[in-house]
Amino acid sequence: MRHRVKGRKLKRTASHKQALLRSIATSLLKHKRIKTTVAKAKEARPFVESLITKARKNDLNAKKLIIDEIKDKEVVKELFNEIIGKIGGRPGGYTRIVKLGRRPGDAADMAIIELVDYNDVINAKAEEHKEKKEAKAKVKKEKEAAEEQVEEAKVVEEKSNKE
Repeated sequence: MRHRVKGRKLKRTASHKQALLRSIATSLLKHKRIKTTVAKAKEARPFVESLITKARKNDLNAKKLIIDEIKDKEVVKELFNEIIGKIGGRPGGYTRIVKLGRRPGDAADMAIIELVDYNDVINAKAEEHKEKKEAKAKVKKEKEAAEEQVEEAKVVEEKSNKE
């Protein structure tokens, strides 16, 4: 029986699971939103939130503890400078898990895990992408309209010549 056994094994050894959680945490803090399975997201959530809570203290010991878990120095700098400034006043609940459905290949439940106050960052990227798409579409429509006008002009000239 599994009484008082916390967490999920995720079909990995302890060291592999620890490496997986560190990798997910690094990616989440770097990109602010990642897509993974529901089980991995649920397992990574308390891991990431404890790192953010430690980082809120912003002392040397907290930095050393976080560097032990996250090996990427750029991500650690970003955590202490940018992320803590934005979500430091929140009393917990720094991440959100949004379920997406099942993955086509193996029918695994998929989810997005994201930092809560960073929707504007993701939305800004999506808005830029949308603007680029709209600009391309507008150029394409203008090109087609120019071609149609040239063709119509030829037709008008032909009609005027016949009369």
